[in-house]
Amino acid sequence: MFAAIATRYDLLNHLLSGNVDQRWRRLVVRKVAANLPATGARVLDVACGTGDLSLALVAGTQAQVIGLDFCRPMLDIAAAKSSSRGLAIPFVEGDALQLPFRDRSFDGVSIAFGLRNLASFEGGLRELFRILRPGGTAAVLEFSKPRMPILRTFFRVYFTKLLPLLGGLISGSKSAYEYLPDSVSHFPDQELLAAMLKDVGFSEVTFQNLTGGIAALHVGKRPRA
Repeated sequence: MFAAIATRYDLLNHLLSGNVDQRWRRLVVRKVAANLPATGARVLDVACGTGDLSLALVAGTQAQVIGLDFCRPMLDIAAAKSSSRGLAIPFVEGDALQLPFRDRSFDGVSIAFGLRNLASFEGGLRELFRILRPGGTAAVLEFSKPRMPILRTFFRVYFTKLLPLLGGLISGSKSAYEYLPDSVSHFPDQELLAAMLKDVGFSEVTFQNLTGGIAALHVGKRPRA
């Protein structure tokens, strides 16, 4: 499914979100960058897709950034973007539930709009925790539950009616954009996701609603002790 929409993925992300997705990613970069060591930092961008967040992390931090995704056509696009900017970001094909990295090997980790696609949300969060060094920061950007009833209604209509229609017309895969609202509807809300982060061991867990709660950014740290 992701391979089928890879070539239209960026266009649809920006178009269907009114370009607000880029502002959300910049916030992820600021949160991750604020807690990195001054030198020698390593950041892993999980479910990196076509590499937008990985590229933003390189631009906004002094860290070595690695992108990981399970979809090779998405990674091919990410690598082409990196190369066109004169960068050499390593993009790794791998499973977010079995990250191919040692324990405690990164100072920061991000996952944007990828956690809800995993077979186990808890398993994905445990892997993020496992590869973080003590004191390291995880940032989870994901669609969430709008707070205002009127926005919640609009969001539901847009996501279930208009988005599949537009996404299908432009990408040629309506089923992919029918999957999106279905996956969002089964994803934990802000408070439950925060509780899940705490349950797997993260401390100092916070979340910030974005655009009225259409999306939320959760941040947690691996305790130093």
